Parts: sequence; structure tokens; C-alpha cells
Amino acid sequence: MTQLIVLVCIYMLVSIGIGLWAARRVRNTADYALAGRSLPLAMVITATFATWFGSETVLGLPGRFIEGGIAGVVEEPFGSGMALVLVGMFFARKLYRMDLLTIGDFYRKRYGKKIELACAFFIILSYLGWVGAQIAALGLVLNLVTEGMVSVSLGMTIGTFVVLFYTVYGGMWSVAVTDFFQMIIIVAGLVAVAVCASDMAGGFDQVVAFASSRELFNPWPEMTLSGWLFWISAAITMMIGSIPQQDVFQRVMSARDEKTAMRGPILGGIFYIFFAFVPMFIVCAAVLAMPGVGETLLNTDPQRLLPTLIRDYMPWWLRVLFFGAVLSAVMSTASATMLAPATTFVENVLRNFVRIEGRELSCMRLTLVAFAVAVLSYSLWFEGTAIYDMVAMAYQFPVVGAFWPLVMGLYWKRSTTQGAWVSIIVGGATWLVLTFTSAGEVFPSVLGGFLAAGLGMVAGSLLPTTSNARYRRWQALQVRTPATATAAS
Repeated sequence: MTQLIVLVCIYMLVSIGIGLWAARRVRNTADYALAGRSLPLAMVITATFATWFGSETVLGLPGRFIEGGIAGVVEEPFGSGMALVLVGMFFARKLYRMDLLTIGDFYRKRYGKKIELACAFFIILSYLGWVGAQIAALGLVLNLVTEGMVSVSLGMTIGTFVVLFYTVYGGMWSVAVTDFFQMIIIVAGLVAVAVCASDMAGGFDQVVAFASSRELFNPWPEMTLSGWLFWISAAITMMIGSIPQQDVFQRVMSARDEKTAMRGPILGGIFYIFFAFVPMFIVCAAVLAMPGVGETLLNTDPQRLLPTLIRDYMPWWLRVLFFGAVLSAVMSTASATMLAPATTFVENVLRNFVRIEGRELSCMRLTLVAFAVAVLSYSLWFEGTAIYDMVAMAYQFPVVGAFWPLVMGLYWKRSTTQGAWVSIIVGGATWLVLTFTSAGEVFPSVLGGFLAAGLGMVAGSLLPTTSNARYRRWQALQVRTPATATAAS
């Protein structure tokens, strides 16, 4: 075990070193936030994949899958993976052609500063739960690796400052380069563990037969109206909530050209969905390989099934590979999702109240430190909450508050600032009512807020308004030919 602890510490130091090496390229705000818009296709794919493949995929998803099957994990990985595909198909080209540093810049140019602030609030708020889940996973992994010598709380603190250290210096450049390195570890580690776990469980056929006997491959909900409504609500939480997000936007905008910006998230999303089946396969093998322990953990704490199998039943080199893969997954996601809200806050909130010209880079770094402390406090406060649930809850805010103004602003010429306000207010109010009253037991809050926000966007835009001059000004600013956009990048 001492050997494992030493190797894990070395791995974390190597990650810091790679991040600091990449930080040498940061010379301005665009380098820090968007890696100078110069990433090749391979790095855009690895950045999107590694950012999504986090704690909920390795630790939260397997436990939820073994309990409820594919129908129980429709949010993650299927919803989040499809979000990347949709971004590549319908949003990447249009957004890449605009002169934007953050997704919040779109709301300002299309609707004005007040909508920019409102949508930035929803986006930043969603990151508390998302990053908090990664911090919770770092604490859990370090606790397991050290067999309790490092408490979960102390592990959260150590993990937070390791990730913060290289992210605060290198921004998106450090994130992209470490993601590329960490994706190799993720894929190699989990494939090796899957092969070994399959042998321990009696072979691939035995694992598949076990999953089939528990009807884990059934993707559909209970065949009732209520069952379908809540299933659809779960699916759109990550699928829709992940689209108006700064971390996804940064990967699209960091691409070196328009085609790369489109292809990167599509390929990353498809690969993510398929590779997420690996930890689901491993957890089924774990239950078979640990008959007594597996059933106990299945009933008490399913997210510990995989780490326990690796720590107690596998050779040391596989333990190193697995925990290296888990740390890779969690650290890559945590670094990207710490950077995103810090960038959004400085560019779309702070700039509206304070003159920061010439000080943007230092403001982003200070905000990143403040956000990391806030997330660590949030994670410690909610210690014990299931990782999968923390992620799912986080993405409800953009679904009801930021999605419709984005999609309508891009695709519907008649959408107005008034429509955006009605969408945000009606969608948010509907979500609140359904979330905090018994009505939410009949109709899901996320689906209700999503539908209400969409209707509010259309109705508010069609109602009489003083002027639509803002749209004409925005259109004049953002209309650029593909050749011009490519040259500018």
C-alpha cells in the first residue's frame, strides 16, 4: 500500500508539472481562456472526452447502473454525451464565427447586459454541484488509496489545491495538455481493469449473463405516463443543461478552425458514450468477483464497488493503473470546470461593475482561487451526497434559465430581449414551484421548467415590444463569412 501511495503522489506531481509546462504559452486573456484558438482535432476530442469522463462516470455511474440498469443512467452518459454531439452539429459553427470569449458574451450581444448577467448567474450556479462532485471524488479516492490514513475531507482539500495549482497558472492551455495526457491513462487503465475483472468473474459471457438476468440492459422506463415523463426529464437534464455551458464553449472556441470546432465535440461525445460502458461492465464483474462483499456494498454504498474490487482483489500494477485513471478522470474534469465559471464571472459579471481593462488575466486567476475555496466549502458541507446526484442536480439551472435564449437567439430572428426575460422568469418560477411543492411528484420539475421557458420565449418575443433594434445591431456585428472567420482564428 505504501508503494501505491508513493506512485499516486508521483502521478499528481507529474500532472502539476505538465500543467505548469503548458502554462508557458499563456501571454494574454485569449490564451488563458481559449488556448489561443489553436488546438488541433485530437486535443479538442481529448479535451471534450476527458472533461466529461469524470467522477460520476467512474464512481457514480457504475453504482447507479447496477441498481437501475440503463434506464437509470439516461442522464449520464447518454444525455451528456448527446449534448456534445448536439453542440457540434447545431451550435459550434455559429458560435465559432462570432468574436466571443465566453458563452455569456453571446447573451450580451444578442439581448443586452441584464440578460447576460441573468444567464451568467444560472451558468455559474450550475458549476457548484458539478465541480463539487469532482472534489468529493478526489477525497474518496485518496481516502481509499491510503486506507483511511487520509480522511475524505482532507483528501478533498489536497485534491482541490493540486488541481488549482496548475490551472491557476496555465488556464485552458494547462487544461488541454493535461487532458491529453490524462485521457491516455484513463483509457489504458480502465481497459486493463475490465480485462482482469472479466477473468475474475468467470469470463465476458458470465458478466453479460449476470447483467441480463437483472434486466440491466433495458433502456426504457416504466410504461406509464409518469414513468415516461420522469425519464424524459432525466434525459434532458444533462443533454440540454450541458449545452449553454462555458466549459463546452471553451473547447469549441479553442479549436484551430471551424471544422475542428464542429468535429471535436461530435467525436468526443460519441467516444464518451461508448467508453462509459467500460465502468458499467466492470461493476457487474465486481459483484460476481466479490460475492459477499459485492452484495453488501450493492445495498449500502454502490459507488465504492469498483474501488474496493481494485484495492483488495487486484495486483499492485492494476491498482496503480486504476487509481491513476480515476485521478486522471477527476482532475481533468475538475480543472476544466473550475476554469469555466471563473472566466464567466470575470467577463460577464465583474466587467459590468468594475473597470478591469489590462487586469483581466490577474482577475481570472484570483476568481479561480476564490471559486475553488467556495467549491471546497460546498463539497465539505454536502459530504456524503451521492456523486451522481450532485452532477444531475447541477445541470437543472441552465435547462430552465439559459438554453432557450441561446437556441432562439441563434435560430429565430424574431426572438427579443423581452422574450428572454419571460423565458427566464417563467421557466425558473415553474421549476421552483415543481421542485418545492408536491406538484413535482406528479410532473417533473426540470421538464416543466424547460417547457415553460420555451413557451415563455416564444410568447414574450411575439408580444409587442418597444424595439427590435438590438437584434439588428447584433446581426450586423456577428455576420461574418466562413473565410473571414477562419482567417481571424
